[in-house]
Amino acid sequence: HKRTILKKASAMALPTSARYVIIGSGIHGLSTAWNLARDLRSSGRGSGADIVVIDKSGVGAGASGIACGVIRNNYFQPAMRELMAHSVSVWDSDPEAFSYHPVGYMQISHEAMRDDVASIAAQQAAIGYSSTFVEGAAASDSYMKGIFDDWQAQGITSVLHEHRGGYANNMASLKGLLGKVEAEEVNVVGGVTVTGFDQDTSGAVTAVLTDQGSVRCDHVIVAVGPWVQKIWAMLDLPTTTDILGGDGELHNVPFDTFCDNAYFIADSNHGYKMIGVGALVAKELLGEPQALLEPFRYSRYAEGKLHPVSNSPYPWS
Repeated sequence: HKRTILKKASAMALPTSARYVIIGSGIHGLSTAWNLARDLRSSGRGSGADIVVIDKSGVGAGASGIACGVIRNNYFQPAMRELMAHSVSVWDSDPEAFSYHPVGYMQISHEAMRDDVASIAAQQAAIGYSSTFVEGAAASDSYMKGIFDDWQAQGITSVLHEHRGGYANNMASLKGLLGKVEAEEVNVVGGVTVTGFDQDTSGAVTAVLTDQGSVRCDHVIVAVGPWVQKIWAMLDLPTTTDILGGDGELHNVPFDTFCDNAYFIADSNHGYKMIGVGALVAKELLGEPQALLEPFRYSRYAEGKLHPVSNSPYPWS
């Protein structure tokens, strides 16, 4: 299937300097740009003109542009549920612009998953996320037939019906998000490939080098999805990660000091639905640590603060 890659229609060339350079114009890059611009403006500390978003192709050229579009809060990990509740609120804030359809989401499961799904339901209730949990084969069958009168699936013993969430049309939502970014006077430039970085003696990035020239900057935000390893390598970041195992020992010990002004949004799995991450990252860039991001720090590996694993046969649960 063909898809259109959105590019900013602008005569503006790549600037030679910007306070904030955001690499990647998918859901995370655009969301960060939008929220950072708004926060700079509302706090009197700047505006969208202080930000440039660059992408080697254009808006939606990567993972965000081919996402399935499902917006759900069905995760076994408590930290993900809280982060997704925040993100669903952002989707809810402007369904028309985001091409978002809040039709809800259902997890319809067999017996092996019932306990885990019950745990998800209980924790959704604990954070005030509206859902209905149905247990038992007969009750589940009856509930489903109340929605789909031709329901015939067998072996179902639980149904978790999230009343929030739904789906969004991926490229249309990115177009709407781009409109919000441009309304804040953020410069979005496609067709720009990052080739390296200039760094000072402390390791901080002083300029982003591209095939269109260099951009001096104070901060870099990396939001390139599955291409994150390329930027990681350009900055000579560690090729191994400390992990505190169940034996109490650290594994893969070699470490290095990260740049003090390069912020990585290293997410390329279910990132599309997490439109709210950009709002949190924007606050952190302006010096306000966000509790919702604490469970996702890179340091969690070395600290042994890993997320629980479900019994689901599906790796994304």
